Amino acid sequence: MDKNALTMIGRLIVLCFIFFLVPVQAIAQSTLTIIIKELRNSQGHVLLQVFDENQKLIKEASQSIENENCVVRFVNLETGKYAFKYFHDENDDLDLNTNWVGIPKEGFGFSNNAKAIFGPPAFIKWVFEVSGDLEIISSPQYF
Repeated sequence: MDKNALTMIGRLIVLCFIFFLVPVQAIAQSTLTIIIKELRNSQGHVLLQVFDENQKLIKEASQSIENENCVVRFVNLETGKYAFKYFHDENDDLDLNTNWVGIPKEGFGFSNNAKAIFGPPAFIKWVFEVSGDLEIISSPQYF
């Protein structure tokens, strides 16, 4: 083989490497691990919803509680902005129970530990970015 043929083969190898590498980077998947600590007790389940940055519901989970903590894992999330909300369904009725005024009787929370004051916090306060495996620790509010 002459020098030009070897140079051409080298360029072809580099181009193939780039074409195969770029799609893998573009569709990189991440695991989001949410650890909810300081639950009032280990009764019931934690019901959690994950939203994309446009407030579209994309994932849901119902997870058991051990030692007043709960771990929820979502695999294969694409790089992007997300938010979540959850509540401690102590009596397993699939409903956030409230008193007669509408104040929650069960614990609840939002990503970024955004606090609810006279209603849920603005969605923008919940938003966080996923660009690789991520672990988030959250603590619920109880009234």
